[in-house]
Amino acid sequence: MNKSHLIQYVARELQTSKLQAGRLVDTVLDGVKDGLKTDGSVTITGFGTFEVKDRKARLGRNPHTGAPIPIKAGKRVGFRVGKALKESV
Repeated sequence: MNKSHLIQYVARELQTSKLQAGRLVDTVLDGVKDGLKTDGSVTITGFGTFEVKDRKARLGRNPHTGAPIPIKAGKRVGFRVGKALKESV
């Protein structure tokens, strides 16, 4: 499922327009982004937890030449599935 499919699903379930459903989906996703920026994690009970994690600097390889390439440290978002979601899938 991609974002447009999710919007169609929300519109159908809430019996609303795709425009309104798109705004709802965007609002939820913006809330998750803001929560990750400010708190570092967002927990949706029964669904899962999104967390910002630090990634250490490391040495990679150029796939064409095999030459070593330094990769900078950075942040990534991880997801831990909740119990209810795990059991439903």
